[in-house]
Amino acid sequence: MKKRHQVLLVLSLLSTITFLDRIAISAAGERIATDLHISTVQWGWILGTFTLAYGLFEVPAGLLGDKLGAKKLLIRVVLWWSVFTALTGFSTGFVMLLLVRFCFGVGEAGAYPNISIALSKWFPVFERGRAQAVIWAASRIGAGLTPILVIPIQQQYGWQTSFYVLGFTGLLWIAFWYKWYKEEPSQASDIQPDELQYILDNRQLDDHAPKHSLGRILRDKHIWLLLLTYYCYASGAYFFQSWMPKYLQAGRGISEENMKWMASAPFILGAIGCFLGGVLSDKAVARFGKKWGRRIVPLLGMAMSGICLMSAALTPNDTLAVVLLSVGLATMDVTAPVAWAVSMDIGGTQSGTISGAMNSAGLLGAYLNTVAFGYLANTYSYLLPVMLIGGLLLVGAFLWLRIDANYRLKHD
Repeated sequence: MKKRHQVLLVLSLLSTITFLDRIAISAAGERIATDLHISTVQWGWILGTFTLAYGLFEVPAGLLGDKLGAKKLLIRVVLWWSVFTALTGFSTGFVMLLLVRFCFGVGEAGAYPNISIALSKWFPVFERGRAQAVIWAASRIGAGLTPILVIPIQQQYGWQTSFYVLGFTGLLWIAFWYKWYKEEPSQASDIQPDELQYILDNRQLDDHAPKHSLGRILRDKHIWLLLLTYYCYASGAYFFQSWMPKYLQAGRGISEENMKWMASAPFILGAIGCFLGGVLSDKAVARFGKKWGRRIVPLLGMAMSGICLMSAALTPNDTLAVVLLSVGLATMDVTAPVAWAVSMDIGGTQSGTISGAMNSAGLLGAYLNTVAFGYLANTYSYLLPVMLIGGLLLVGAFLWLRIDANYRLKHD
């Protein structure tokens, strides 16, 4: 296996662990809410506070990664979130759980921007879509495995134990990463000379290009289009990551045993969607160029996903609803690797900053919609918020018509 593919494998494992830790609380939602006497509205705040913290600290973590490198930042990120994953199991009430999940979000912030920094150094520009596809497919595999792995632990040993196990898993990853990973391909003693030259010749990182300030980046209209597009995408993605298990149980009356498999199905198809999104985008780039190659896949995917989610909300058939949700996540998730590849294309040596800003915008959407979901579901029904999320995905699809991966920030 080539060295860059080994790097991708280790980062994919991290992506899987990230979503195992992130989705575990949703899989345990009914048990935690019952045990700690947490209402539907309070549960929305608990889910949302992680997203808020994650979004607030995403850009600073990306900036630090651009400056210090992915190796140091990912050690800090994984160590912090692993500690607070374990502390989730010690929570005794709403306030404590709210604070722990906020700190968990602070810790996890910067994971994917710094993964992007590592990929930008280790992969040629025309392999970035596929590399991001593997990373995001791994995240969905982690999300899909969570109910299957976590619910049996919770049933046998209590919901708290599952968080202790997941926290320890992150520490094992850190120990390996610290000894094994090299920031630059040229620092790796076991890389073949031809692969090293291939990477350096084709990664298109201009180390001598002037750096843009965060303020300059955020004044750019094209960057704002990318942020708004990801806002719409993440609003849909976080419905699956946060509310879907509770929606299936409380909103559709599906039992915990059946939910274990029904909640996994969308993420399995989502993994396929992530992988295909990156592969198809790279192929489209080769055929149509960057502008339309990066544009067409997420445009079609988000449009189809919006239609699927709205249809799932309207059907009274639980099996059909799960099928539509699964197809909806699969078609929506073709967007993730493409959006992150675009942030790398536009960002260059500042890919951590721009991808961090993009993800912060997405997390803001996820936060607002996660909290609002609880209020809307409590006041009306679960139908309305799912319909609204489907509508946001349709808006995001049309915004992709304005995104151009060839774009570069202009100097003042």
